[in-house]
Amino acid sequence: MPTFLGEYGMAIKDLFAEGVKGGWKVHNGSRREDGAQFEADIAIIGTGAGGGVTAEILSQAGLKVLLIEAGPLKSSNDFNMDESRAYADLYQEGSGRMSKDGAITIMQGRCVGGTTVINWTSSFRTPPQTLQYWTDNFDTEGTSETDMAPWFAQMEKRLNVQTWQIPANGNNDVLKRGCDKLGYEWKIIPRNVASCWNLGYCGTGCPTNAKQSMLVTTIPGALQNNAELLYLTRAEHFRFNGDAVSELVCAGMDQHSVHPTGHRFTVKAKHYVLSAGAIGSPGLLLRSNAPDPYQLTGKRTFLHPVPMVMAVMPEKIEGYYGAPQSIHSDHFQWKDGVSGPAGFKLEATPLQPGLAAALMKAHGQKMADSMADLPYTACTLALLRDGFHPDSPGGQVMLRNDGTPVLDYQMTDYLWDGVCRALQTMAEIQFAAGARKVRPMHQDAPYVDSVEKVTALINDLPMEKYRTLIGSAHVMGGCPMGEDRYRTVVNSRGEHHYLENLSVIDGSVFPTSIGANPQLSIYGQAARMASLLAGRLTGASSGIPIQPV
Repeated sequence: MPTFLGEYGMAIKDLFAEGVKGGWKVHNGSRREDGAQFEADIAIIGTGAGGGVTAEILSQAGLKVLLIEAGPLKSSNDFNMDESRAYADLYQEGSGRMSKDGAITIMQGRCVGGTTVINWTSSFRTPPQTLQYWTDNFDTEGTSETDMAPWFAQMEKRLNVQTWQIPANGNNDVLKRGCDKLGYEWKIIPRNVASCWNLGYCGTGCPTNAKQSMLVTTIPGALQNNAELLYLTRAEHFRFNGDAVSELVCAGMDQHSVHPTGHRFTVKAKHYVLSAGAIGSPGLLLRSNAPDPYQLTGKRTFLHPVPMVMAVMPEKIEGYYGAPQSIHSDHFQWKDGVSGPAGFKLEATPLQPGLAAALMKAHGQKMADSMADLPYTACTLALLRDGFHPDSPGGQVMLRNDGTPVLDYQMTDYLWDGVCRALQTMAEIQFAAGARKVRPMHQDAPYVDSVEKVTALINDLPMEKYRTLIGSAHVMGGCPMGEDRYRTVVNSRGEHHYLENLSVIDGSVFPTSIGANPQLSIYGQAARMASLLAGRLTGASSGIPIQPV
């Protein structure tokens, strides 16, 4: 394992190793005895963007907080830029999570800190068009652009979200140059990093603590406020007493968070916060048979379906080094209005060898040739904005026979039209940037050497599942918020409509997709909801600031 050294050769501090030595209350669920019990004022299920922010705010309010995480505890001493190890250790289902039919790959974190540990750091406020759509269609309150601005500003300060100042790596520069040549709008991406080394391996966990994930910010903040952390512990189901949760039943997990140890224990709290993500949170409610009179839980779950195009450039790109995402374009995001044809946001995809090989949809000599070209390869992705049109209703979280959740998400003709237009646009941009040859990520697509050829190719390709590469790293919805009980699961404050001591605070509360990388959207909503909850539970002001540790 490489040792990462800071200025003057000093080793990077492992916050958790030092914190545990200093008295942080951290429990390994795989070692807990059967029948163990935990008690807290607040039990938070999930430690990602929603759970981490909520834990810090509620612990600052003087409440006793217990964080519960199904995944392992890994920190900077464990992150060594090894793709195979990181994907197995840090991602849901060992990076094998897919839609129910296996047609869409879904990348989500499964570790203390959740997806914030392995995302690519792009930090955007929720677009005002999205917030207005929620107000108009779901009767959300307190979520307008004006209402949310101070919450976003608070989290941007807490997590050091700033426009990236280092020049874009070759991969992102291809997007920038192509947009310039064609007159398309582009901007530099804000990132939640501090003293970043620009290594590029953000998806494998940050070995230098530069990424301001929940692992190095709000969770340590909560633990220093006497919160407790229980990891390798899967929340199995709630038990109810009337219209309240009476306790949470949990299962200890093995060190890989794959198999239950057979030991179960319970958590009793005055209030429960569900922050297990847009697949995990609906899944727990479904396992618990939580009240759901209009059968809404798990429905309207969105993905930002992502198609991609690769280009071989004449110059070295080395897309495996440097900030993974630093340039984006919204030129085609709102071009046809909020509810017209599917809009899309353009970004770059990092190309570490393992990830690149998985994306190439090739084998044999074709794969060997593609990997030989990897130093010269650029990749562009499009985030399709789903959930704003009747023909884009999202998917549905359901339970497998063993009780684990899975998302059934079907691509519609409306979305396939968006995929086709996005592939054409990305290829056009890459050729404008000087590409020698371009290949849409499709099982039947070869590399071609001109705009005319790629246009004809894409028009002829069958846009259908299994043949067209579609992935996602943004799962949203399934427990939508709003004041209309006929259409939503929780109210605008994240409080469950039918359970008085349960809140949902994570990306599952979004009534549609965001139209941008959602981490800052989750941070902002979590800060708002958790502050309101702290005020309700303590009788204090609802505007409790987050103070950095």
